[in-house]
Amino acid sequence: MTTAVRQWVTEAVRPDHPDATLLLSEYMTEMVVRYYRRPARPGEVEAALAEMPSDDLTYPGGLLLLAHHGPDLAGCAGLRWQAEFAELTRVFVRPAHRGIGGGAALLAAVEARALAAGAARIRLDTRSDLVEARALYARHGYVEIPAYSHGPYAEHWFEKELTAGSGRAK
Repeated sequence: MTTAVRQWVTEAVRPDHPDATLLLSEYMTEMVVRYYRRPARPGEVEAALAEMPSDDLTYPGGLLLLAHHGPDLAGCAGLRWQAEFAELTRVFVRPAHRGIGGGAALLAAVEARALAAGAARIRLDTRSDLVEARALYARHGYVEIPAYSHGPYAEHWFEKELTAGSGRAK
């Protein structure tokens, strides 16, 4: 299943796909840099990837979507299937492609996939320093909820109820 939103196209891939490993490494590099407010030190990104692996973002436990903007590899987002919801993770748009609808395209694609898989809602957790991500989620109908997870970096929790209209670009 491929979903297009204007010039954005998403496709599901395995987390070990070369483009996926590249984007997941870029995602984690940004998470490390923003968390520590300094450049990543040797081995930190690899350690973070090992601490929070993405290998479960494949059937049957989840999925990983890559986003292309035109011909460019531009972002990713993952879903993990939980008993009562789909959990959104690894939402990342490369800096050169920010501000032109990539976040919205990724959210629309994961929402459509989650709804098609029978999920009634999507949840996620995020950190306080990721203000742009929190604003993106709020713009697209995600509301803050009480904590449902207790990860070391979880500081804000969001949820969105999915309906037949979910997954369409706004």
